[in-house]
Amino acid sequence: MQAEYKSGFVTLIGRPNVGKSTLMNRIIGQKIAITSNKPQTTRNRIQTVFTDERGQIIFLDTPGIHKAKNKLGEYMVNVAERTVNEVDLVMWLVEPTTFVGAGERHIAEQLKKSHTPVILVINKIDTVKKEELLAVIDTYQKIYDFAEIVPVSALKGENASHLVEIIFSYLSEGPQFYDEDTITDQPERQIVAELIREKALRLLNDEIPHGIAVSIERMRERKKGNIMDIEATIVCERDSHKGIIIGKKGSMLKQIGSKARIEIENLLDIRVNLQLWVKVKKDWRDSDFLLKNYGFQDKDFE
Repeated sequence: MQAEYKSGFVTLIGRPNVGKSTLMNRIIGQKIAITSNKPQTTRNRIQTVFTDERGQIIFLDTPGIHKAKNKLGEYMVNVAERTVNEVDLVMWLVEPTTFVGAGERHIAEQLKKSHTPVILVINKIDTVKKEELLAVIDTYQKIYDFAEIVPVSALKGENASHLVEIIFSYLSEGPQFYDEDTITDQPERQIVAELIREKALRLLNDEIPHGIAVSIERMRERKKGNIMDIEATIVCERDSHKGIIIGKKGSMLKQIGSKARIEIENLLDIRVNLQLWVKVKKDWRDSDFLLKNYGFQDKDFE
């Protein structure tokens, strides 16, 4: 007799830069969510799908929960906090430290308002000794009653399959929501825009990345020849930023473009002709109209 087929929705929450996207990419086995060492990398709620013979897990990778400073920040926090009540299971990712700051306490308070079971996932265990880990577990047990605590290294893949096993143990019998070859519900244009933004995040200095968005103006496959023409605009907030993004004789923009093109070709499995422009839109992060224009959804501003 075949074992029951399970399915359900799981959200990954945590402060910015704890490795949520890296963990999701590790479990799914393909790069869907962009990663960088700068906070606030993930802006939209990215949905990815893990399917095997046991069942199907739909992961929602949310923006990090943090204190909002502008409309974009409010949008990101709303998405993350609302998702907690819409899923079957919450995975809260933290770093392996005994210091529990205001940000973590804020998350614990949000979780206490929900009835969803929470798994504490202590990430980056490759950076600490085993005995230090016990102290971290002890510290977090004092601030919340977790269903499970699982230490992992998203970067090295350590304990990732054990984590998937535990997730399935909390899911009920259910239908297959997506075809087994589906790994994300994100439109290709959105993933392409995010890959370009990732390269900019990695190559530019700390001041600029928060103030950029990427808009795909055109994406069309040529009738003859296996080539996709993509035109995209990097939007920034200041004229001085525009100069830095373009770089001396266009060198920085060229670098962003060539690194993004390689990943886009891998994603789409087609040769890509990528053209990038840079535009200044002052204070776009505080404009509802512009936020919606760059792919942020109406319901997330409520």
